[in-house]
Amino acid sequence: MATLEVGEPELPMAMDDFQALEQRVLRTVQLLKSEREQRAAAEERALAAEQRAEERTAGLASLEAELTNLRRERDGVRTRVERLLTQLDDLAV
Repeated sequence: MATLEVGEPELPMAMDDFQALEQRVLRTVQLLKSEREQRAAAEERALAAEQRAEERTAGLASLEAELTNLRRERDGVRTRVERLLTQLDDLAV
């Protein structure tokens, strides 16, 4: 009968494989942490940009309303000046 010889596995190779695997796992964890931090920072920047865009949109609406009012006022002043010029022309005749 043949006896099975149970020998110890080659530890140096197994240990090297384990260390390599451990290093790969550690690098993967570090990359994952880094990516999560970068994603959180990008989301914060995007949120801040959206808030600035909303503020500027509100400011733009306010400026457009002010411009409309100023144009209306200018047209009113123009009408009054034209009326005064007409009256001056009538006096000169």
